[in-house]
Amino acid sequence: MSKAFEANNVNITFDGNIKALVNVSLAAEEGKIFGLLGPNGAGKTTLVRMLSTLLKPDSGSLKVLGIDVVAEAEKVRESIGLAGQYAAVDEFLTGRENLYMVGRLYHMSHKAAKKRADEILEEFNLVEAGNRQVKTYSGGMRRRLDLGASLVSKPKMLFLDEPTTGLDPRTRLELWEVIRNLVKEGTSILLTTQYLEEADELADKIAVIDHGSVIAEGTSKELKNKLGGDVVEFKVSKSNEVNKAISAITKIAAKDPTIEENNIVVPVKNGPKGLLEVVRALDTNKISLQTISLHEPSLDDVFLALTGERAKDQTIQKSKKREVPRG
Repeated sequence: MSKAFEANNVNITFDGNIKALVNVSLAAEEGKIFGLLGPNGAGKTTLVRMLSTLLKPDSGSLKVLGIDVVAEAEKVRESIGLAGQYAAVDEFLTGRENLYMVGRLYHMSHKAAKKRADEILEEFNLVEAGNRQVKTYSGGMRRRLDLGASLVSKPKMLFLDEPTTGLDPRTRLELWEVIRNLVKEGTSILLTTQYLEEADELADKIAVIDHGSVIAEGTSKELKNKLGGDVVEFKVSKSNEVNKAISAITKIAAKDPTIEENNIVVPVKNGPKGLLEVVRALDTNKISLQTISLHEPSLDDVFLALTGERAKDQTIQKSKKREVPRG
């Protein structure tokens, strides 16, 4: 299949010594959702800004829909849409006026821009609010309008930079459905997010970026399989017993445990049997616990194992999690 975008050995440095991206090479197929995960400051937004022609790389090459981003920037802009981390709409204009303005900026005729604004308002369930000033909109309504504005020109390639940040769960689910429908209609999407659940639900392929470098790439299933088997997660009661707990379960772990404060995540091979082995080892060493559970690997576990920190989404639900009470 043809590529929605390609980045080959891309490097960029800010202020002379801050390496924002280091030898980044990624590619995505057309008509798919490519998820880009990473902590704050990892380089996600920098890559989006480069692919959307807002920044130039120091070295390496970038293509969108087969078009060189640096050599033919104007041609790239004709084929893309961009919704950044914050809604870029004029709050003193109405929703309809915002969309009409974007259409005119794309050199649409008065009639075509007006028609497209009406279509977007309908598609994003904003018809009733269309003639109200945007300053009266809720956060979710502004986000939908901003996403709609990025679609006025019917782009073949859409860049969504953390599009659901700060939204309530219901509005987030609504935007997910909009994104799925866009792909069904043939739009290719690059989605950056810190919400593991979002990447799990939407992305056909995922790359994890940290400190400007790609550290893992694959489907959600492939990334989870890197941990192997199930995962035992427990929290010790005393912070000074973390190292003692790690020593106690080292022989049981299928791979190196990961640690975040008093919380320890241990990949195990034999599911429930592995859980029992961990419990016995901790009891033998007289290590007291606050909680312990067994679950299948999640993207959150992958994220923690790869970057050393959890994702910032606190609403993620572990799949098939079995809690074991301690008391």
